[in-house]
Amino acid sequence: MQIAPLLNIGRGVTALIGGGGKTTLAKVIMGLVTPTSGQILWNGEDITALDITARAKRGISYGFQQPPRFKGMKVSDLLTIAAGKALSHDEACSYLTQVGLCARDYLSRDVDTSLSGGEVKRIEIATILARNGELMIF
Repeated sequence: MQIAPLLNIGRGVTALIGGGGKTTLAKVIMGLVTPTSGQILWNGEDITALDITARAKRGISYGFQQPPRFKGMKVSDLLTIAAGKALSHDEACSYLTQVGLCARDYLSRDVDTSLSGGEVKRIEIATILARNGELMIF
């Protein structure tokens, strides 16, 4: 994926650090911010004019800096919605384990204000993993 003339992101894990516009770049890639010039190419397709839903359908996932909370929704339900299919108990546990949470303690909990900010962020990352997208931005 080529984002700018000097930034070509290949397959694998890539991290950007420092105060160089990471959030703005992520929002531009996801379609939350419109670039003032240039193109966003994803898998050879110009996605610059596509909305966030169209980009998500193409395998791009985005994690917000302040993840939303859903009163009355269980963590297991959120993971199922993110995956787009019914998940076995073991599959749901696997996503939580990958982000350092003990599934036994979280699957039946509500995604609400009873969770710390760090717990909600980890659960959000687990939902992004459950989407199994090609590009995961967090």
